[in-house]
Amino acid sequence: MKKTLIVLFVALFAFAGSSFAQGKVKLGHINSTDLMEIMPGRDSAQAVLQKEATEAEEHISLMQQELEAKYNRYQERQEGWSQQIRESEMNQIQDMNKRIYEYQQSAQKQLQDRQEELFKPIVDRAKAAIAEVAKENGYSYIFDSAVGALLYQEDSDDILPLVKKKLGLK
Repeated sequence: MKKTLIVLFVALFAFAGSSFAQGKVKLGHINSTDLMEIMPGRDSAQAVLQKEATEAEEHISLMQQELEAKYNRYQERQEGWSQQIRESEMNQIQDMNKRIYEYQQSAQKQLQDRQEELFKPIVDRAKAAIAEVAKENGYSYIFDSAVGALLYQEDSDDILPLVKKKLGLK
């Protein structure tokens, strides 16, 4: 039992000694939003995404116009129709409404997937540059000040200029 305690204390002091030997922890921060705004390829990726979003919105608009026309026709003519025709027409209107909703959901998911696909190479380049700058300059941690998780940064360096230099940006 005594030997176990001695080994535990020796291991604890050895670990604590190695922590002190490592020296001061160097902290840095970067505003990822500012970096992403100047990343090459961001504007073209955003333009492609906007074009696809506009196309989806136009398609939804056409579907809604068609639904509205069918509903207006139903409202105008329902008095002269039999119960069976009224129910059939109402079912068709409800089906159209459901298809529009499902298309909206699907289009939204596809646009999110497309955004990830278009921006992944840009984000990966930014992350790689941040990691290289951190290693080259001895940073232990880099915080993203854009997400608001940074509560205090006096002892932290803004590495955006270093990352911009690494990426060859002005």
